[in-house]
Formats: sequence, C-alpha cells, structure tokens
Amino acid sequence: MKQAIWKDTVIAQSDKTKNVEGNAYFPAEDINKEFFKSSETQSVCHWKGTASYYSIEVNGEVNKDAAWYYPTAKDLAKNIEGHVAFWRGVQVVDV
Repeated sequence: MKQAIWKDTVIAQSDKTKNVEGNAYFPAEDINKEFFKSSETQSVCHWKGTASYYSIEVNGEVNKDAAWYYPTAKDLAKNIEGHVAFWRGVQVVDV
C-alpha cells in the first residue's frame, strides 16, 4: 500500500499503484479528489504522450502542478493511462 502525502494530509492511497521511471502512479479512483484542482498546464513525453496536471490544495495552501496524469497515453504507456503521479514535495511512502 502506498500513500501520497502533502502538508501532513493523505491525498492518495492505493495498493494498485504502478511504478514507471521511479514514479508511483495511483489509479484515479484512489486519489482524494477534494484536494485536486485542474490546471491548464501540459507537457509532452516522447513515449508516454501528453500529460495534464493538477494543483494540490490543502488547508488553503496550493502546490501548483504537483500531480500529473496521461488522459490518453501512447501505446507503450497504456497501463498508466488516467493514473496520477506526484512531485514538488509530495511524499509517496509505503504503509
């Protein structure tokens, strides 16, 4: 089981994460959606596709673009399509 934590708050928890390039990707149904705000930011990975981002908001504090996901992944990354990964100070820990 893995948890994603920011500002002492569990923002995602799952026993079905997928590890790609050292990042734990959480199934969309295992994130606490109340903490996620859509962002206009996008980036492109040559083998995964175009990533979209969420900003994380906990107790009025915002961590801009701290989570990303691939809404429509390329063929080699279909296993993480729709899954969410984290950076920018979000801790992912085993529990």
